[in-house]
Amino acid sequence: MEIPKAITEKIILDDGREIILETGKLAKQADGSVVVKCGGTMLLATVVSAKEANPGVDFLPLTVDYRDKFSAGGRIPGGFMKREGRPTDEEILTMRLVDRVLRPLFPDDFHAEVQLMIQLISYDGTILPDSLAGLAASAAIAVTDIPFNGPISEVRVIRQQGKFIINPNLKQMNESFELDIMVGASKDSIVMIEGEMSEISEKEMIEAIAIAHEAIKKQIDAIERLANKVPKSLTKREYCHEVHDEDLRKEITDFAYQKVYDIAKTPSEKHERSDKFQAILDDFLSKYSEEEMEEKQPLAAIYFHDIQKEAVRQLILNENIRLDGRDNKTIRPIWCEVDYLPGAHGSAIFTRGETQSLTTVTLGSNLDANRVDNVISQHEEKFYLHYNFPPFSTGEVRPVRGVSRREIGHGNLAQRALKHVIPDDTPYTIRVVSDILESNGSSSMATVCAGTLALMDAGIQIKKPVSGIAMGLITDKESGKWSVLSDILGDEDHLGDMDFKVTGTADGITACQMDIKIKGLSFEVMEQALNQAKEGRLHILGKILDTIPEPNKQLKPNAPKLISLEIPKEFIGAVIGPGGKIIQQLQKDTGTTITIEESDEIGKVEISGVDQAMIDDAVAKIKQIAFVPEVGSTYKAKVVSIKPFGAFVEISKGVEGLVHISELEWRRIEKVEDSVRLGDFIEVKYLGTDDKKKMKLSRKVLLPKPEKKEENKN
Repeated sequence: MEIPKAITEKIILDDGREIILETGKLAKQADGSVVVKCGGTMLLATVVSAKEANPGVDFLPLTVDYRDKFSAGGRIPGGFMKREGRPTDEEILTMRLVDRVLRPLFPDDFHAEVQLMIQLISYDGTILPDSLAGLAASAAIAVTDIPFNGPISEVRVIRQQGKFIINPNLKQMNESFELDIMVGASKDSIVMIEGEMSEISEKEMIEAIAIAHEAIKKQIDAIERLANKVPKSLTKREYCHEVHDEDLRKEITDFAYQKVYDIAKTPSEKHERSDKFQAILDDFLSKYSEEEMEEKQPLAAIYFHDIQKEAVRQLILNENIRLDGRDNKTIRPIWCEVDYLPGAHGSAIFTRGETQSLTTVTLGSNLDANRVDNVISQHEEKFYLHYNFPPFSTGEVRPVRGVSRREIGHGNLAQRALKHVIPDDTPYTIRVVSDILESNGSSSMATVCAGTLALMDAGIQIKKPVSGIAMGLITDKESGKWSVLSDILGDEDHLGDMDFKVTGTADGITACQMDIKIKGLSFEVMEQALNQAKEGRLHILGKILDTIPEPNKQLKPNAPKLISLEIPKEFIGAVIGPGGKIIQQLQKDTGTTITIEESDEIGKVEISGVDQAMIDDAVAKIKQIAFVPEVGSTYKAKVVSIKPFGAFVEISKGVEGLVHISELEWRRIEKVEDSVRLGDFIEVKYLGTDDKKKMKLSRKVLLPKPEKKEENKN
């Protein structure tokens, strides 16, 4: 059997690197499969779609799965299990990036189950796969007959020293940068943005997005050329996943639209408003018999949702009135409190409208760092944030089965928003946990605000406070009207066209995340959203600073104290002891936690504990074990041996040196015993080492030097 001949296309990046798209060789029983190759990094993307929708399904059941194969980088999984298991946070974040740009571009009436799987099958240690995942996914769909309003693609763009780089390599990513964003787009529309920045301006943000979009257009051209070579992709499959009753649609619209509009126009809280809307639908359905209800109710619910969406949107566009009575720029009422939890190292409550975050800060040592071990990277995070979204926060009852993809995504966004303001010299591992207690929109942004408050309460000297806001968008194709909304509600996110989260200090943006549900978002709209977001951020920052104007000067009494010191590399073993005996006993005696990390020719020692006196004791004992005298320093020494040529003294436990007889006194002495005796304690000064690397110690230099007698000239 001959090797199949692959169909290929090529993309040339501005720096000369090539991206190869290949289909027709691997995974041919899938509806579509594409291999994307750049350097020695290769991704395999496959897609399969059911031919029909499952009964009762009125949405797109899209599953995006991304996995890094350890074999791709020539590694075996660590730990007890030697096969890839549940996805890592990094894999889940990549899944979300791809899902968020694909999902809006499937036809609204397409409800067949779609499963898209992306695998890293080769990694060369330089080309990062996450920036290629969206390209691979879109190309796999493009070579099929699955209906899709694409293609799309994604690129990463960073800015280093004022220069923009598309799809940077690992070395470039490990260097400092001012901006790092992932952008997903079709040819005519930005669909998704996510990234972090070092306090950049709104203008700089727009420039980066525009540069990313130009690169994406080139990739989409290559996808289209590839698809045109695959006969199967030229004719998209026919489907009918929705059956409508236009008479029922008109009937419920005539009955409900004005009622819904009036309720939407009257300011109300989330659950009150939901109950009132439900009462309208129940009233409409009450005229039907049980048999008729079985037929009418599913479609009536769909049409009623459309009515809600249209009424709310028209109310905003025509009267500038939102569901809670605000105009499009007003921020919901805010109240904040710090030091709420006495047992935490730092705590804060941030409440904006019906969204509330209770956030804690916990300080730890190097042992508490978050260890990341995957195919791409092995490193430790000393600042990390966890976000929890329990069902009671929205008044729901649902099973809790581990951490959701949404929780991982929201936590990552908040972490990226705050990490740039953590001081570089902070010795602590810092864990921030946000528990969402109420939710009606912008809970991830409430996490950023509560995180700032809790860090300041904990006494972490953050560079600047950070706030966050979620922006929305309402558009109308027929009239061309549009309105950007500040601080959106959950309903405005659900019924609107955009969710654009922006975080930053008073001086610039630190992170963002944008999802779009429509085609053709203009840069004019995006620019207004960013500028309006800045106004909102500054308003919220004012509320934060009213609560706590600056970080506390002291840590909480129950917070651990950390001391770092360095010892010569050769003393690391002595401090640890055989089988860890010395260091374990030292920790037990002092009630501290001690870690030692070897770096170049030194050992970095970190000692943490609550009792400062015990920490000082641990420091003293380690310095005693790893004693290295400093030139010019004075030490209290014990005379341990006397020889005709001098006295041997112990300046630290186990560290002895000779004070030569000539260095005991300024005057000439015949015997050492004329100056010191065995067991005496004397002060000596360390003068360095001689040619034979032996210590030079002197007592006389610390004694008053006698005046020189003038010679008798007579």
